[in-house]
Amino acid sequence: MNELYSIGDVARRTGLSVSAIRFYADEGVVAPTGLTEGGFRRYDVHAIARLELVRTLRDLGAGLDDIRRMLAAETTLHDLAAAHLRLVEDQLRQFRARRAVLRTIVRQHTTTEQVSLMHKLVSMSDDDRDRLIHRFWDFVTDGLDVHPSYVEGLRSRRPHLPEEPSTEQLEAWIELAEIVQDDGFRTELRDFFHRAFGTERGKLIASPEMMARIERHRQLRLEAQACQQAGVPADSPRARDIAERVAADSAELATALTGEAHDVDKSRRSIVEFDRDGRAAQWQAQSTGLKSLTRYHSLVATINGTPQPDPDRAAATREWMAAALRRGA
Repeated sequence: MNELYSIGDVARRTGLSVSAIRFYADEGVVAPTGLTEGGFRRYDVHAIARLELVRTLRDLGAGLDDIRRMLAAETTLHDLAAAHLRLVEDQLRQFRARRAVLRTIVRQHTTTEQVSLMHKLVSMSDDDRDRLIHRFWDFVTDGLDVHPSYVEGLRSRRPHLPEEPSTEQLEAWIELAEIVQDDGFRTELRDFFHRAFGTERGKLIASPEMMARIERHRQLRLEAQACQQAGVPADSPRARDIAERVAADSAELATALTGEAHDVDKSRRSIVEFDRDGRAAQWQAQSTGLKSLTRYHSLVATINGTPQPDPDRAAATREWMAAALRRGA
């Protein structure tokens, strides 16, 4: 015989309060299995299981109407879960955006006037973000007399906020969206590009042929970095070989850039005499325009989830190549 339980027993089994069980019965969600002669409600194991399911779904945020339809077989648990999952994911995106705004407010001591702007920035659509970045590069490259492919390359380095961004990515987007609209930042970067590429040498650097040549050299240095990180000994023939190739390619690249012959021995000395502290000092002395460009790329890398430039890693590779060349001398 199917055993029936009192409402008190059901409350202890399900973790629901007696009033909640009565509420679900009165709302037609889970009715009692039967009543005693005195009018007391009794529930069987099937009703208890349904109440446990109701409690779980309510904890997950499902509405009573949806639960009622599911228990009445008007919809399936799968459909209910899928619909609620979409709702929860949308709420999560909103909470991430709010958290990013709040963390930025706390960190930057944001003024009240900036709060609504920040919320607007994290709520922008993909098209709105693209238009904002497009206007930024329109301003920065206006009048820049270089090959069109170079300008297109600059424009292509744009942020692509993922569908479910992390708080860090949202914070990076807030900062990026603010600086690309800042007149000082935009002007610094525009002046930097016009100074760097306003000469014949600058135009040469921005040519497709030279950009391809620079990219080949970058790939060679990445090969050296991969060897160093893989633990290839600096005194090995492999380390010596790639260090020599980097030195030779550096000399060839310098020759192509200046039109004057560069000695490979000078490139070797440049690698052997690498000074990490001196390189850090050179960074500190860099122009504000170059630092602005570096900051732009760093924020875009955070937003896109791509690797950040790592000066320490690059310095470790230079020191590894220096050791390889010294041992082979």
